[in-house]
Amino acid sequence: MALILSVLYLLFSYMMASGMTKVGEAEFQDSPSDYGAAFESVRFMSRRGDVKLDGWYLRGHERMPTLIFCHGIEVGRTGDGLTELATTLNRRGFGVLQFDFRGHGLSEGKRVSSGWHERMDALGAYDFLVERGVPSCHIGLHGVSMGAGALCLAAAEERGIRALSLDTPYARASDLILREVKFRTGLPGWFTLAFVPCAVFLAQRIFDISLEGMSPETAVAELDFPVLVIHGTEDSRIPPDHSRRVFDASPEGSRLWVVEGVAHAESFVENKAEYADRVAAYFLSRLGSEEG
Repeated sequence: MALILSVLYLLFSYMMASGMTKVGEAEFQDSPSDYGAAFESVRFMSRRGDVKLDGWYLRGHERMPTLIFCHGIEVGRTGDGLTELATTLNRRGFGVLQFDFRGHGLSEGKRVSSGWHERMDALGAYDFLVERGVPSCHIGLHGVSMGAGALCLAAAEERGIRALSLDTPYARASDLILREVKFRTGLPGWFTLAFVPCAVFLAQRIFDISLEGMSPETAVAELDFPVLVIHGTEDSRIPPDHSRRVFDASPEGSRLWVVEGVAHAESFVENKAEYADRVAAYFLSRLGSEEG
């Protein structure tokens, strides 16, 4: 009986770990052409070289910043109004690279990692722009939810990155695991609690995901430039105090915008003009422009 229970425990733990690395198909909600913007379809490798990523490149004015947009889990490159934000900023002269993380949209890969492997995808996007001739000092990165967490980890590894805008980042993945398991699987926390330690162990050994390494609040403390942090007060998926923790750990001069009455990753959708203004102002203050 003990052997049977042990096998069942391992099996369920594996199913939990495996299930947390898979997402459903994220269909495109729109495209830049819907907003009258010209764009180029592009493909490039993750910095690790294990998957090819698919995206859209909206060219900006020569001396304006070029921004990399990193989406949240399950929604793909067009989720949370990112395409409309991209085209809004593109009309102001910004270049924008939108792309699908691994396991999403048209990009390769069958598994996701809530930011751990995705940090390498973000760095692949950064490498792509540099290879295209965009000066690193003109490249900024904007992420939402998982994308925001991945960018913190990426910036701690790539010193060429000098500007980050973080919408609803998590502070430490381990603090959210029970909440995320419930959200992704529908299973109650009291039931999954006993399986979490083994599932975390299996995720690291089988899928090479380091839960302890997924700590944006630790990563931003290593940066030497200020960041912009955004979070809605009614976020039930990633509590607002996570952004406060990331902000508190960030370098001096960082900015925190707490958006009243807004749910998870809906700050742009609910406040389009102000959101675009704040994001644009931050990147111009960090990366500058010789226009106008």
